[in-house]
Amino acid sequence: MGQLEKMQQGQGKIFSQKTTTKMQGLRRILAALSLGVICLESTLPVLAAPPRNPEETINCDILIVGGGLSGAAAAYEGLLAGRTVCLTEITDWIGGQISSQGTSALDEGKSQRSLQYFPKGYRVLRDNITRLYGKQNPGDCWVSESCFLPYHGHQLLYQQLKEAEQLGRGTLKWFPSTVIKQLEISDNKKLINGAIAIQHNPKVGIALNQDPLSKTIEDAYNYKNSDKFNKKIIRFQAKSKKGHPTDWFVVEATETGEIVALADVPYRIGLDPRSYLNPSSPTEKGDPYCVQGFTYPFAMERTATPQPQYKPPFYEQYQPYYGYDSDRRFAYFDLVFTYRRIWSPQKGQLIRVGQMKVHEPTPGDISMQNWLWGNDYRPGTSQDNLIYTHDQLEKTGQLQPGGWKGGLRTETLRKGEEISLGFYYWLVAGNTDSRLGYGIKRPEPNHRLLTGLSSPMGTQHGLSKYPYIREGRRIIGRPSYDHPEGFSLNEIDISTKDYWNDFYRTTLPRPMYQQVWSTIANLESTAMTPNNRPSYLMTRRTHATVYPDSVGVTQYMIDFHPCMALSPPEKPGNREREDVRVGQGSAYPAQIPLRAMIPQKVDNLIISGKSIASSHIAAAAYRVHGFEWSVGAAAGTLASFSLEKNVLPYELIDNLPQQEAKLQELRYRLENNGNPTAFPQTIMFDARRP
Repeated sequence: MGQLEKMQQGQGKIFSQKTTTKMQGLRRILAALSLGVICLESTLPVLAAPPRNPEETINCDILIVGGGLSGAAAAYEGLLAGRTVCLTEITDWIGGQISSQGTSALDEGKSQRSLQYFPKGYRVLRDNITRLYGKQNPGDCWVSESCFLPYHGHQLLYQQLKEAEQLGRGTLKWFPSTVIKQLEISDNKKLINGAIAIQHNPKVGIALNQDPLSKTIEDAYNYKNSDKFNKKIIRFQAKSKKGHPTDWFVVEATETGEIVALADVPYRIGLDPRSYLNPSSPTEKGDPYCVQGFTYPFAMERTATPQPQYKPPFYEQYQPYYGYDSDRRFAYFDLVFTYRRIWSPQKGQLIRVGQMKVHEPTPGDISMQNWLWGNDYRPGTSQDNLIYTHDQLEKTGQLQPGGWKGGLRTETLRKGEEISLGFYYWLVAGNTDSRLGYGIKRPEPNHRLLTGLSSPMGTQHGLSKYPYIREGRRIIGRPSYDHPEGFSLNEIDISTKDYWNDFYRTTLPRPMYQQVWSTIANLESTAMTPNNRPSYLMTRRTHATVYPDSVGVTQYMIDFHPCMALSPPEKPGNREREDVRVGQGSAYPAQIPLRAMIPQKVDNLIISGKSIASSHIAAAAYRVHGFEWSVGAAAGTLASFSLEKNVLPYELIDNLPQQEAKLQELRYRLENNGNPTAFPQTIMFDARRP
């Protein structure tokens, strides 16, 4: 039997449960949500129980916190280098975006994809997807060149790590369902000496992933055993006993920057103040509560006949939010369904839908839903923001010893789950549209929500195990020769915008506007400036900023899912925060500088994933699948290199812009291992490139 036949046979078992059983389970879940069974966080400090003594001590060369794509990439490179890698993850799946967060549709920039200029490990992952399905795009989606089932994302990545372990003779210590509760910081506050973790395992008769995250997250961070989970307390520490600062490294790879908050290193969150570096920011003072929206994706299957649909008791609360799009070209159900179709066992007939041609959905097709005016939840005020600010963490006691609970607002997680389940009902039974009005939306009853532990999302309720997070806490890097107040990637480093247009000329104060011009002139390479134009004519970049300490590459547009202006986000008539989208648009193929990965204060902490030093606008481009792998590969290589050379990461860049011999050696190693540090066209104007 071939691989596809086996997959189809398995899916026949997975999706052949009786609809009545599924509906009963869904009703129970929705009822629990609507009755407020989910615990809400207290507004007063609530500290966890006193720490229990660790039941196990684990030695690591590299502790990676977070098993998303950046964490997996860091582990991959660490294992190939022969290191002992400990990898923790709050869910039981590796892969983050492509697995536990359900967004198994690879977001890739056209230039980078056309060149196939990705890190080696990411290319291995893409090849393994093709090998498994016999095709690169088993979902026949049109948002990406590769859409697939989330549980295969986990399976493929885990196998890839095991192969790297064998090839590099490293050791992988994998800790699913595990969170970091406390850090042990040295007396001088410069080193992480240990980390205390809680691993939660379901009790007999209780299945993992039975409940949505909002019902389990506070339990997961509590030392005490509960009605649902038995807890194991684990202490992670350095494998080496030399007593050197470089005995081990901790890699921050969580989705929201948990270790950034726990280590108390300087960071930002939300909108940055408008400046010559981020001239498109909509606010003069910044706003830490306006963070990009998060999403709980789900999978739905096309059926041959109409299915019974259950209306959630909270549907009316969120109905005013749901809509196709303001652009009528996308006001067709089949376009939405095929946009992120992740499984299509039988290709349908090519049909025209609106102004596009797609293969008609056929019974058995599965679509993953991640839609801006659907299941995106976009809070933007201090009453409902998801990721707590430093002040909010202090007020809720989470920065007290033993008080950490993940740093998220549980109530907002719950509402994100509700809006997603309600969006499914709107898709199949709704007849309203918040963007286009009445008379556009038609019911589509020939579908069912895929639920159950063997479903694509691997959960009883059908939502992803963890929400897809677009933005978290972002560190402020160490002061450097060109960033005296702390390094950061900014809008002006990557955007293709022409800053001569009316918005900037009328919005920016004249001195700031002139500083935009002079900064662009300074950043531009003379060799790349056509006809040596004078600085006063330079109002846009011709390429992204070139960094002497680049350790990776990325390319994607500056793409926003803005917060809503009012609370709650689903409030009738609510609108997106004004002018957040001004910065949206294309971006140049860009680099990932090492300075963006090195936090202030703590010397053996390496930042990966979405928590690198970047502004809100730049982060909108530095957040997709290929970027996460590239920065993760850099983090894993950096940790291994620093162990080998007995050097701390900041020592590689502390003399810039002068030549740094060990920095160049690190970049050579990345390149030789198949992890590019610059795009091909960068070579012509980067004299410092290895």
